[in-house]
This record gives sequence, C-alpha cells and structure tokens, in this order.
Amino acid sequence: MTSDRKLWTALLLTVGGAFLLLGFFGQEVYRQAPPIPGRVVTDTGRVLSDRDTILDGQQVWQGIGGQQVGSIWGHGAYQAPDWSADWLHRESVALLALWSEAQYGAPFAELTVEQRGGLEARLRDELRTNTYDLETDTVTVSEDRARAMEVAGAHYTALFGGDPALDDLREDYALHDDALTDPERLRALNAFFSWTAWACITERPGETYTYTNNWPHDPLLGNEPTGANLLWSVVSVLLLLGAIGTITWVHASRKADEEDPPVPARDPLTAFTPTPSMRALGKFVAVVILLFGVQVMLGALTAHYTVEGDSFYGLPIADWIPYAVSRTWHLQTAVFWIATAFLATGLFFAPLIGGKEPRFQRLGVNVLFGALLLVVGGSLAGEWLSIRGAFGDLDTQFWFGHQGYEYVDLGRAWQIALFVGLVLWLVLMLRAIMPALRSSERPRGLLALFTGSVAAIGLLYGSGFMFGARSHLSVAEYWRWWVVHLWVEGFFEVFATGVLAFLFSRLGLVTLRSATRAFIASTTIFLLGGIPGTFHHLYFSGTPVSITAIGATFSALEVVPLVLIGKEAWDTLRLQRRASWMQRYRWPIRFFLGVAFWNLVGAGLFGFLINPPIALYYMQGLNTTPVHGHAALFGVYGLLSLGLVLLISRRLCADRPWNETLLGYSFWAMNIGLALMILLSLLPVGLAQTWASVEHGLWYARSADFLQTPILQTLRWLRMVGDTVFLSGVATLAWFMLGLKTGWSYATDDARVGTPAGAGATTGS
Repeated sequence: MTSDRKLWTALLLTVGGAFLLLGFFGQEVYRQAPPIPGRVVTDTGRVLSDRDTILDGQQVWQGIGGQQVGSIWGHGAYQAPDWSADWLHRESVALLALWSEAQYGAPFAELTVEQRGGLEARLRDELRTNTYDLETDTVTVSEDRARAMEVAGAHYTALFGGDPALDDLREDYALHDDALTDPERLRALNAFFSWTAWACITERPGETYTYTNNWPHDPLLGNEPTGANLLWSVVSVLLLLGAIGTITWVHASRKADEEDPPVPARDPLTAFTPTPSMRALGKFVAVVILLFGVQVMLGALTAHYTVEGDSFYGLPIADWIPYAVSRTWHLQTAVFWIATAFLATGLFFAPLIGGKEPRFQRLGVNVLFGALLLVVGGSLAGEWLSIRGAFGDLDTQFWFGHQGYEYVDLGRAWQIALFVGLVLWLVLMLRAIMPALRSSERPRGLLALFTGSVAAIGLLYGSGFMFGARSHLSVAEYWRWWVVHLWVEGFFEVFATGVLAFLFSRLGLVTLRSATRAFIASTTIFLLGGIPGTFHHLYFSGTPVSITAIGATFSALEVVPLVLIGKEAWDTLRLQRRASWMQRYRWPIRFFLGVAFWNLVGAGLFGFLINPPIALYYMQGLNTTPVHGHAALFGVYGLLSLGLVLLISRRLCADRPWNETLLGYSFWAMNIGLALMILLSLLPVGLAQTWASVEHGLWYARSADFLQTPILQTLRWLRMVGDTVFLSGVATLAWFMLGLKTGWSYATDDARVGTPAGAGATTGS
C-alpha cells in the first residue's frame, strides 16, 4: 500500500509540476512574442501598413485555408511554399537587384565575388537591424527596402489574384485560381506575410538572433543555427540516453511481477448483457467506419494534388474540391472519427464500470449522436464555403467557416458546439461510473485515474477557445498545441490506457492492483515528458530561447517509455493466449499490437528524428513531419481506435463467430500500405528536402524549382503504391463491418473462425 501511495504522489507531483512549467513559460510566449507594429513606415514617412491591416491579412489567410495552404513559420501544408520564408527570400533578392543596378549598373548575378559579398553584407545589416520603436509603436524601413517589399507583394498579388501568367506556378502549388479577388484583401494578405517574414529576420533587442531564433535557414541572410539550438539539442540526446538507461535498469532490477490470477473458465463479459445505451452505440461505430473511409479517400486525393495540382488524372476535380479543402477535410475527419471511436468506447464501458444503466442514458447517447452529425456536417460545409470565398465578412468566416489552423480548422461556432457535445459526453460518463466511485467495496485507484482522464478529454478541448481570429500568431500556436498535443496526443492516450487496464482486469487476465499500478506508472512517465514537451512544437514560432530549452529537455523524455514497447507487446500477446475464449478478441488485440509497433516507429524513431532543435531547425515544414504524423496519427491513434471499435462490435455481436479472413487482410494491408507510403515516398522526399534546406535554405527546399524536379516527382508518384494497398485494406474493413449487419461476416457452422474448438457460442449477451 505504501508503494501505491508513492506512485500516486509521483503522479500528482508530475502533473502539477508539468502544468506549472507549461503555464509559467506560456507567459513568456505572450511577453516575448514579436511585436505587431502600429505602423510600418519608410524613412521618408510613407505609411506602408498598420496593425489593423496586418491582422486583417491574418484573417484573410485564415479564410482561404490558412495552414492548409502552404505554411507560416513552418506550420501548415507542404505543397505550396512557407510564405514567411518565401517572402523573405523574394524581398532579399529584389533588394539586391535594386542595389546592384543602382550601384554597379548590372544584374547582381553578373557582379564579381567582392561586389556581391559587399552587397550581401549590406543586405544582412539592413534586414537584421531591429528598427521597431516601442514608444511610437512603429517599424521604420528604408525606401529601398520598401520598394523590394512592393516587388514581393506584386508577386503575391498576381499569384493569389489569378494572374494567368502564374497559372503553372499555381498548379505546382496546388493553389486554386482566384483564391482572392478583392484588392484590399490582397493588400492585407501581403501585409501579414511581410510581417511574418520581418519576424524571421529581425533580431530581438539586445540579441544576435531573430524573433524566430534564426529560423528559417537562409545562408544569404545570416540565418544559421544559434548556439542555444545546438546546446539544447545535445542536452536532449544526453537526457534521452540517461533516461533510457535508468528506466531499463529499474525495470531489470525490480522484483518479479505478482503472479497472474487464475483464468476464468469463460468470458466474464458474457455475464453482462449489453444495455440499451450500449446497443445505441452501433451507429457510432458505423460513423467511425464511414468517416475513416472518407478521410483516407481525401488523403489519396490530397496526395495526388502534389503531382497534379488542379486535377485528378485529368479530371478537374479541384474546381469543386481544391487542395485546401481536401487537406482540411482530410485532417478534420481524422480527428472526428478517432474522437468518435474514443467517445463510443467510453460510453460502452461506463455501464460496465458502474454496474448498471443510468436512467435516460440511451436518450443522452442519441442526443450526442445528433450533435456529432451536426458538428461534422456543419463544420465541413463551413470550411468549403470559406475557402470558396462565400463569406463576405472576415469575422463571419472565422465563426462559421475556417479558423485557419491545422486540426482546429472548424469555425468557432462549430468548435463551441463540439465542446458542448464533449461536456454532454462527460456528464453521461460520470453519471454511469458514479455508482462505482461511491461504492466502498470497489477499489477506487483505477477508477479515480480513469475518471480524471475522462474529465480531461471533456474539458481540455476548451483550451482552443483561448485565442481568437486576431490573436497574435505566437499565442494562437501556443494554445493550438494544447489541443493537438495535450488533448489528442496526451489525455486520449491516458484514457485508452485506462480502458485497456479496466478491460484486462475485468476479464480476469491481470489483477486489479497490478492493472492500477501499471496505469499510474505509465501515465506518470508519459505525462512527465508529454505536458511540458508541448513546447517542442514552438521552437521557431516567435518564442524565446527558454521555450527551446524546456521543449527539447522534456520532449526527449516522451520517447523513454517506448524503449519497453517490446515487453508491452509481449505481455499483450501473452494475455491473448491465457484462455481459449480470448481468441474471440484476437483481432482487437492484434490492432493493439500494431499500436505498440507504430508507437515505437512512428512516435519514437520518426518523432525523435525531428525532435531535437538542430534537426527541426532544418526539417520544420518539410515532408519529414508528415512521416511522423502519418505513422503516429494512424499507426497509433488510428489503429487503437479501430481496435476499440472492433472490441465494441465483438460484444454487440454476442458470441456469433466471425469469419476473420477479411479482417486479417485488412489489418496487414493497412499496416503494409502505411509502411510503403512512408518508405517509398514521404521519407525519401523529406530527406531530399532536408539536404536542400541544409545546402541552400528552407525557401529552396519548399520551392517549385526543387519539388518539381523529375526525381522528386517520381518519388511522389510512388506514394500511389502504398496508398493503393492501404485503401484496399480500408475497403476490406468497411466491407467486413457492413457484413456484421447483413450477415456475410459471420462464420458458417463448418467454418467457425475465431471460436475455439468445442467452445460453441454462448448467449449471455
């Protein structure tokens, strides 16, 4: 018992201390964000832009898709350029050309090495000097620089405004024609892009590095990795190695685990007849599979746009579903179906935990289902309307259209509706498990931690309301990662761990005490790195060096639990073999084993590939990020969600034996397809871009000149191989799940697949 108390103390101190770090240094994000000047003027007094224009431009950018159309400060889509890096390089080239003609009467490329060197030194001095005056709230630039900014702005006006001369470039960028037609909105967009570039090259007061810590890499401008970047990269690697050694030593030196309990003679879950609310979850399962199918088809379309920017094998589908829409929907439907699977799992197990069905629980489940359909349909329609320019007012498009930020793209009104749905889910969960919490006969440790994870899922999504349409970009990124990293990647995983701990203890495969101790220990280790590790997404988002230090230090620890992933997988497989009746759960367990593999590969190897500051300095905004994203989001959370859905389906089908041939094919096709997608296309493209970023700068790694080279085009076409295999697995899974309703997915009497010989089918459910 003393040991359990120590575990609880460690968990509470970890969570409290981690959130304290996240909040304290979050203040620094606010305090040291790059200033948005009240005015930008030339040294002759000519006004170029002001704060309102810059923020209007931010809203214009949000409305056309925001981070689904290129990226800003490395966050966003990977097809079009990073606009901050691209603007900065175009402005620099224009300024060098202007000076070269004025001083030498010749193009810059024709100058001698000494002449070019002199102008490049002048360029760095001109751009890196901070001319922001706090008292007057004004940035002052030279007339020459203002003219260079106008050259860059003219390019963007033509690009986004539909100039026919740039049709080919728009196709390369997968940018829909006439994305903007209002001259005022084009001017505002230019002001916003110019400000984001200004933050990338302007040195912080009293420092020799920029507001974005010298990101993006551009040797021409003196943007090179800082000393702090290198230092905290080394520290993160040393901490990782030390922590891995420590946890391995502790694991090897501890006493052997307690003996497994006697295996029940029959499945304990068959004694619990599915309640009306549990049966009502069948339609949630159907929505999960439907949205999963839609999501992967949108992913295939989005990937195809990287080689045919405005069509699909010649079909002008981009006229209706442009890249910005397909990518928005691809990410949003992923969040929707994974979240739906987790919510359904909670509602399915809540009556099991509480021991009975609360009154009106089925009604609550049905109301929640209606709210889910409203949010999904309304948000996807609003995003399409926003990107197509249907909203005349910038505030209206933010509320009902597109917020512009990855994973929280849905309009604010739909976001509020989703939060209300999560609160309803939380209420339904609490009222169902409350009898168990009140019972003095039931051990409360596992229940308490599980309830905490339920509350976190229900409430933590509200952190997405902490920024608005005109919030500072650095601040918006800080809170966005609360949603993406803490809500999706953090407490959903804690919740899933709790569900599995409860399930295995309820099945009698592990003792309740060992399940509770494992749940507390794994949650402590995971959240120790996971909560403050949120900052590793913000190294170059206009944040101070302290954010790099905290992010690099703690996010390295996120990899530590994964070193024992092999034992976790073995333990799970061992549980499957302990009882003959466990065979009916073998495919959900196989999916959980797949989660263990991709946790190591996707979250561990590919995650740490881009985690140290020095690595991310060169790789942020390149295809190395979707390597980690696909392997972790589907490989971990996707497979986990599907495993949970299969578990629910297994119980709703009573004990009718399944014909599992289709499930087997689906499992292997999705896993092999994901591996091929990464190894044949995403990873080689990302590594090629990394080389280009190191050698020439990020602007070149993201440019059409580089990405449209024959070898890069071939690598992108090769993704079709993995996509095809993956899609076949998804289609097979959908066919199998449909067969559970129609009957063709059940085994015949002479082919009772998945049921042990002689076991027969019980009728307890």
